[in-house]
Amino acid sequence: MSTSGTSRRASFSRHLAVPVPVGNLIGAGLASYYAALTLKDQLDGSFAWVMWAGVLACAAASVAGGAMLMRSVRVLRGLERGDVAPTPENLSLAAVEATRAADTTFVKSLAMWLLSTSVLGVVLATGSHAGWRLGLSAAGLGFLFGPITALLVHCMVTLRARQVVLWLSELGLSHSQLIAALPRRAQIRVRLVLFTAIAVVTPALLTSNLASSLAERTYAEVLATPQEEQLVRVKELREEALIYGGALCLLVFGLALTTAYLGGTLVGRPIRQLAEEARRIADGNLASPRLIPAEDEVWAVSAAFAMMRAHLADVLSQLQRAGAQISATTEEILSTSGRYEAGAAEQASSLDETSATTEELARSARQIAENAGSVAEIAQRTLAAAQGGQGSAEAFLASMSRMRNDNQAIASAVTRLNKRVQQIGKIVEFINGVADKSDLLALNAELEGTKAGEVGRGFSLVAAEMRRLAENVLESTKEIEGLIEEVREASRAAVAATEGGVRATDTGTSLAQQVSESLKQILDLAGQTSDAVRSISLATQQQQTGTDQLADTMADILRITQQSLNATKQVSTANGDLLVLALDLRNVVERFQINLSQVPPPRSDG
Repeated sequence: MSTSGTSRRASFSRHLAVPVPVGNLIGAGLASYYAALTLKDQLDGSFAWVMWAGVLACAAASVAGGAMLMRSVRVLRGLERGDVAPTPENLSLAAVEATRAADTTFVKSLAMWLLSTSVLGVVLATGSHAGWRLGLSAAGLGFLFGPITALLVHCMVTLRARQVVLWLSELGLSHSQLIAALPRRAQIRVRLVLFTAIAVVTPALLTSNLASSLAERTYAEVLATPQEEQLVRVKELREEALIYGGALCLLVFGLALTTAYLGGTLVGRPIRQLAEEARRIADGNLASPRLIPAEDEVWAVSAAFAMMRAHLADVLSQLQRAGAQISATTEEILSTSGRYEAGAAEQASSLDETSATTEELARSARQIAENAGSVAEIAQRTLAAAQGGQGSAEAFLASMSRMRNDNQAIASAVTRLNKRVQQIGKIVEFINGVADKSDLLALNAELEGTKAGEVGRGFSLVAAEMRRLAENVLESTKEIEGLIEEVREASRAAVAATEGGVRATDTGTSLAQQVSESLKQILDLAGQTSDAVRSISLATQQQQTGTDQLADTMADILRITQQSLNATKQVSTANGDLLVLALDLRNVVERFQINLSQVPPPRSDG
């Protein structure tokens, strides 16, 4: 704790107690002056000791009032001596004691005035020849000067009690704890009525009583003065009354005005400070909160204003944090949205290219399917031709068997053989053409399968196998052509020399058997080719269906990507608007200066 805070703690009770003797001495001085003007003639030679008795009574009343005030602020004095720890609970009790000190001093000061003047009145009534009339006049001093003196002390103690409360808040007592500790009473109407009554009635009673006393004194002295000196004496008494009475009236009215000023300060100062604080808040300055101590309804307003300011600072600090967080988050979202928008645009472009490639692949698949259908048709015709060739070979073999039994039949058979050989040559040429085309189609199919990538790998394998089969067919047809040429030579030899018919017939039979075997091989190869072509055609149709579905799917993906790109652009626009709003919110909130160290952290809902 700072040195200034320690010195303030050591002067709490003294700061509160100083107004008690000061106010009572002012009241005692006015009461003595009033007594000198109104009671001097009744006291005769006892005036001096009576005045001293009154002064001593006033001093005793001041001491007693100060002592009673010290007893009513025990916790505050314990804080001064260090006997009590400055905990929030003890500081709250000390603040309550300080605020109650003014009412305590008012009641006790008034009681001591009434008690001391009553005792003085009894003493004068019993010990003076003036009797009870003098005693009542002396006792009346307490009723005339006691209320206004007690009111003066009350006002001065109240002002000092407010300062003590502020000092206590600097020792570690928060504004909320102080607001919760101090009572909120609705007594300002009673206080104003009592204050007005004392401030107005006391000067009126004093003036009236002074005028009456001075008139009686003047009347008595004029009667006791010789007649020729009465006018001069009246003039002297009149001047004396105007001087001393006017001075007393001025002092009394000065006391009343001082009390009224202090009373107005008690009510007006916190209201003015509240207005200044409201103006500071309106200007956006919430950085240095002030607690304005007051009493009764004004304190209720001040406490409500302090809580409102604390809540406002809390809300504004939360708005500042939220605005900063929203701004940072929005900037991050905006940056992410920009990157996502660029990625979505790039993805849309890539998908557009992929969709075009897929469409081209679908067209290629359809073309491959059409070519595969043509190949299947050719393979079917090849199979039919091979079957026909096999039948012809069997018939040729039967003819050769009959030639063995009849040479005449050989000539006829050779003639038919020539015809059959010609047909076989045509068939072989046809097979050659089919095999050549099959080889070319297989090569094209293999290239298309390679273009199709992973999907066309199986098709490429089948096409390669078909190509090898076509090459085998070409080789076989070459052999067949050679055989046909030999058959032709044999036929010519048979026509030229029938005597070698048997040998030629045997040779023809052997060749016919070879032709039959070759045709069987051709038939088997043509069947395999037909099956392979059917498989290729089926696979190609399935590939075409899958490629069409892939193209449709890519079109859907492209459409969804375009929609996502449009939505991303809308999100980016909305994030930009949100960022502008967040910046506007931050600019509005930054108009208010907030001390974040005095603002409680935000409450979590969890």
